[in-house]
Amino acid sequence: MQKKGGLMSFRPDIKVVDCTLRDGGLVNNFEFSDEFVKALYKTNIKSGIDYMEFGYKASKEQFDVNKFGKWKFCNDDDIIEIVGDNDTDLKISVMADVGRTDFRNDIIDKANSPIDLVRVAAYINQIPAAIEMIEYCDKKGYETTVNIMAVSKSNDQDLDDALEILGRSCVGTIYIVDSYGSLYPEQMRRLADKYLAIADKYGKHIGVHAHNNQQLAFANTIDALTMGVSYLDSTVCSMGRGAGNCPTELLLSFLKNPKYHLSPILTFIEQHMLKLKEDGIIWGYDIPYLLTGRLNQHPRDAIQFTSEHRTDYKDFYHFLYDKEI
Repeated sequence: MQKKGGLMSFRPDIKVVDCTLRDGGLVNNFEFSDEFVKALYKTNIKSGIDYMEFGYKASKEQFDVNKFGKWKFCNDDDIIEIVGDNDTDLKISVMADVGRTDFRNDIIDKANSPIDLVRVAAYINQIPAAIEMIEYCDKKGYETTVNIMAVSKSNDQDLDDALEILGRSCVGTIYIVDSYGSLYPEQMRRLADKYLAIADKYGKHIGVHAHNNQQLAFANTIDALTMGVSYLDSTVCSMGRGAGNCPTELLLSFLKNPKYHLSPILTFIEQHMLKLKEDGIIWGYDIPYLLTGRLNQHPRDAIQFTSEHRTDYKDFYHFLYDKEI
């Protein structure tokens, strides 16, 4: 498939999705102050961001509400306290994991909710359950996307079958997700080509959600963009699980659409993100995340390694390598 843009291209179909609260919440148990959330909301409006993901719609039966901040659950009333009537161009989104969301009880009619978009996340073997959730949310009046998780672990036939099924569904956008930060730009371009063929066939949009284990989240995002992917996930200062994500400040610096503005993001970093670092919240590229990314493994072992303040990188590498054989 021919590229749809380059370094100087203007793409009016681009949508930037801020995932700072949701992916960043995996770093600090979603313990963001209301002041932080309100400031991020106002910053996203000023910056021209298209969607702000507040967190998860997690099941209160499966997760103890006393062990997490409120953005693990994204009660509609909590969102309203931040956004009011949200009389802006910024749309509100939440993520709903297959098997971890009591969606029939916790996702109400769109007419009574501040949420605009529900992003369903599923592993490839959960696609039928994802379709059930997507159809439910669509009937409730929401925009929908689906994140096919850990695509770097999927075989081509399974992925082709999943994309065909999703193409025939009512979902609006299908996401390429580099869950383990293991993909290289050439691989991202091949995946984008595959996903975009389905998008063209069924009239869908394609999105990208990249992790920064090998410091390629930004490169993979803009490579997907030039292929024609239009929904771009990012987080401020790359805040996200483990090595983090594509940094919003890098992405807005790259995009040529004049609706996007970098200065408000820089001010937010000065006033809010630096304090998180000072308070000891840890995320971002580090050797343990490089190693799990290089070996295409879930970062849970690297997260544990980092939490223990270990530096025996060679031993850790051999531990991970031995898991593969």
